[in-house]
Amino acid sequence: MEEAFPDARQILDYYHCQEHIHEFANARFADKAARDKWLRETTNRLFQNKLGSVLAGLRRMKLTGEAAEKRDALCSYLSKNKDRMDYGKAKRGGYPLGSGAIESANKFISHIRLKRSGAWWKVNLANNILALRCSRYNKSFDRFFAAYEKSQRQDLGPARPSLSLCQGGGRK
Repeated sequence: MEEAFPDARQILDYYHCQEHIHEFANARFADKAARDKWLRETTNRLFQNKLGSVLAGLRRMKLTGEAAEKRDALCSYLSKNKDRMDYGKAKRGGYPLGSGAIESANKFISHIRLKRSGAWWKVNLANNILALRCSRYNKSFDRFFAAYEKSQRQDLGPARPSLSLCQGGGRK
């Protein structure tokens, strides 16, 4: 991601993150009221960019067995993604918190065209088709095609008039 889009703001899919948090909460809390309270407080902390507080609270819990394993997995997951979890700032900035729109666009733009029954592709040709489809749907096709035409003119060198135009040929 960093290589392809070095300036992009990365946001960990909030709903996937919540799945991990709920999985731990279900293993940790037998009491529904205690579980719901912990989930509310943890979610609020994540939206306030207080991941350190969430991690510290998790590490203080004296757990054994499955709950300890789920806690350790959650701590690892949250720590690995700490730079991608400022949900409050993302929401205030109008960024989507989930990846559903991206996943849907990927399916619509890529899979429908490339995964048709009987279709097979060479990688470079598939990438060209995907670039055209993306430019069509993000309304940049005209810019994309103008850049392509310019690159083709540069590859061919100075333009020469066609023979038919020089000789006054053509249909009458």
